[in-house]
Amino acid sequence: MNNKKKDSKKEENSEKITEIFEVEKNGKEKIIEAHGTEEEKPTSKEQLKKEKKIFIIIIALMIGLAGLFATFYLINDSFNHIIFNNVKFTIDKSAMAGRTLYRTSIPVTINGTKFNYNFWLRGNPQKTEKIPFEGNLTVMKNMVLNQTSNFNCDGDGIIGVANLLKLYNLIGSEVIADKNATCDSQERYVFINIEEGNETKIVQTGKTCYTIKVKNCEILPATERYMLETFVKIDQYVNA
Repeated sequence: MNNKKKDSKKEENSEKITEIFEVEKNGKEKIIEAHGTEEEKPTSKEQLKKEKKIFIIIIALMIGLAGLFATFYLINDSFNHIIFNNVKFTIDKSAMAGRTLYRTSIPVTINGTKFNYNFWLRGNPQKTEKIPFEGNLTVMKNMVLNQTSNFNCDGDGIIGVANLLKLYNLIGSEVIADKNATCDSQERYVFINIEEGNETKIVQTGKTCYTIKVKNCEILPATERYMLETFVKIDQYVNA
């Protein structure tokens, strides 16, 4: 009786094995099957601890690699982007040969279709933001943009003013030049006057009035400084 129990327990911890052999006898091939059993050794506590330790090491390595990848991505992202008051600029070295540009996007609606429009600045926003902006920006549907000098500046004046006009046209503002216009006390439009100065800066001269002062042909940094403040205000203006 005890022998039967032992044999039964032995069968539970064993695995049946069948092996097939090809033999040649009297010039003929013959297949022979050999049957047997292989006893399975029970897993010991030591083995379980060892396997658990290996499993923990594998999981730790996977977590470590994921953390390393995330850190690398964040570091790489920080090198490729600049943030100015929650506005993200991508450092773009391919848009213009031999020059680094700074790209951001703005929400626009044209013919009822909404999409993001890419804008490129030529100056590093981190440097441009150091130009003083004395006051708070107001964005309105109507704008008067005047300048007291030509500000050609090897083409920088044309680029700077054109980009400023384009930005406001895209967000739905009507921009005109009116030499007879001045700061409007009734706040019916934004009035901007670009003039020469001893320091490049932007000064708010009324509720909706601004003077962009330009020193030594720094017209492009000055206009891009005004654009930086506009990018910050665009969302609330477009969604108003």
